[in-house]
Amino acid sequence: MGAVVVLLLAFLFNTEPFQQAFNTAQTSASSDVSSTGTSDAFLAAVKTRRSIYTITSESPIPDDKVVQIVADAVKHVPSSFNAQSSRAVVLFGDAHQKLWQIVLHTLKPKVSPEQYEMTEAKVTSSFAAGHGTVLFFEDSAPVTALQTAYPSYADKFPGWAQHTSGMLQFIVWTALENEGLGASLQHYAPLITPQVLAAWGLPDTWELVAQMPFGTPSAPPGEKTFSPVEDRINVFGVS
Repeated sequence: MGAVVVLLLAFLFNTEPFQQAFNTAQTSASSDVSSTGTSDAFLAAVKTRRSIYTITSESPIPDDKVVQIVADAVKHVPSSFNAQSSRAVVLFGDAHQKLWQIVLHTLKPKVSPEQYEMTEAKVTSSFAAGHGTVLFFEDSAPVTALQTAYPSYADKFPGWAQHTSGMLQFIVWTALENEGLGASLQHYAPLITPQVLAAWGLPDTWELVAQMPFGTPSAPPGEKTFSPVEDRINVFGVS
């Protein structure tokens, strides 16, 4: 099974759109990445990435472009010992809606009625209202293999895999917002992990890490404050 699983259930009875989207992603992911310009453009995208909760079901870019972004990110994200343990699932249409129904169905018996009412309102008006969702996983199989091959680092590999996942999430998040989409990062795992794996027939070695609903922003994000950066950076030996 490939590192990126594209689930377009809206095209359940027509596999051609699925295949076209996947082929586009694979072609792009197999191309060498070239870099032009300075770090300014990259840092500008970093600075404008925000958590966007008010999103619509529209998208300024085609679905195959979203798939291409995820495929490129999965291929090129750094990983310790080149483990390449990160996995992603891209959900559109009915599959996107199904995920958030799984979230609500799973949470309802576990929280108070008051908490569920607030969660339902948030899921319905924000996450499910979007155009799609990217699911981020870490595959324990390559991690376990490295633990066996390098026992002196065995306790470190799971943490290093999470570092890779965080970088992957950031790459996808920033790239989507650079294309005019809004996104946020949600964490309903491990509560929903068994249901998600079963719903889409995913390997049981895949650990669900985070969920990223995305869509066209319908309102700007709130103001973001920063603690003094000089309190968080030390520099020594500068000439």
